[in-house]
Amino acid sequence: MAQAAQNPTVQQQKVIISNKNGEKLVGIFHEAGTMEIVILCHGLKSSKEDKVMVNVATALENAGISSFRFDFTGNGESEGSSQFADYWREVEDLHAVSQHFREANRKISAIIGHSKGAGVVLLYASKYDDVKTVVNLSGRYDLKRGLEERLGEDFMERIRKNGFIEVKNSSGIVDFRLTEESLVERLTINMHEACLQIDKDCRVLTVHGSADEGIPVRDAFEFAKILRNHKLQIIEGADHEYTNHLPDLATVVADFIKETLQLDRVTG
Repeated sequence: MAQAAQNPTVQQQKVIISNKNGEKLVGIFHEAGTMEIVILCHGLKSSKEDKVMVNVATALENAGISSFRFDFTGNGESEGSSQFADYWREVEDLHAVSQHFREANRKISAIIGHSKGAGVVLLYASKYDDVKTVVNLSGRYDLKRGLEERLGEDFMERIRKNGFIEVKNSSGIVDFRLTEESLVERLTINMHEACLQIDKDCRVLTVHGSADEGIPVRDAFEFAKILRNHKLQIIEGADHEYTNHLPDLATVVADFIKETLQLDRVTG
């Protein structure tokens, strides 16, 4: 599906921000002239150049909304190394980005995450009560069940026996090697409990594809059961990457952000 046309009046600028460990995080700032900024967070082994990130940023551009899409530590152009888990480290990356723009007198109006990035923005909202709009794109509700679906129910036994599990992509190429140490954090994260910690006034939009084979659509309905100020949007026929539904996704997200910005401006 073709990428949405960019707004020629919007300026795109590469911005480098240091995280709390002094590592450089690289991102693209879409300056649309608004004081409010939306921050976009990519998924596992991905980057700011992911089609979901680029298309959503472009839709926000066309709506006249500034945004920033960046690479987490060890991904894309950013410094450092990445692990399979790293959820809380990525939460702190997001916090460093948020603080950077706040110090520049910008308001973070929303945080948007896709796949693993969706888990990061939800965890962020559970820890930091400073963003009132969160968008969960195809996030996973049960992280342990996700591991069992991807690696098999005996994954921990195999790791303890062999020391690691190699995870391969559809082409048979090893994407990354999992060790017990790298899974400890992920296995201790309880998204259910984290979501219950999100402030009741924080608006959350969950978007999920009905044909998502990477993270089943049932996870979206689980989020809908527990998030208090929540809207659920299922995109019929869409897969995990919204391959043939990127315009639908972009429209849903941009419309939601516009609506929340208008509400915030009215209520002051």
